[in-house]
Amino acid sequence: MPRTPPSAGNTATPPPQATGWKRVLLRVLAVVALGVALVGVVTPGLPTTEFVLLSAWAAARSSPRLHAWILRHRVLGPLLANWQAGKLPRRAKWAATCTMTLAGTFSAIAIPHRPSAVIVVSIMACVLAWLWTRPEP
Repeated sequence: MPRTPPSAGNTATPPPQATGWKRVLLRVLAVVALGVALVGVVTPGLPTTEFVLLSAWAAARSSPRLHAWILRHRVLGPLLANWQAGKLPRRAKWAATCTMTLAGTFSAIAIPHRPSAVIVVSIMACVLAWLWTRPEP
């Protein structure tokens, strides 16, 4: 099967392909993560980017065809392209901020053990600080 030539901006060598059971397990992981990511596109509160990244990582090691499809997808492809370029759109930053604020507020109210809630909210704050330092496309 001929390989698709890398795009003009992608000069990295492809990761090594897994073999045997590892390849099967990585392919299953890629498909499941992709399914969750697609559900996350339309479900508030369910993250999409993390599952797209996981799916692309697993697909790159198990199914070049699935990996190429993810990269060409009209919704998921730009997420990966921006991530690979080290950039994060402002819209994604605001979406993450709103989602984490809601989740943090819910955690602070719902978790009866207050130190646990403080830890959860602190981790979210650190992630948000990191997100907002990422360059924008």
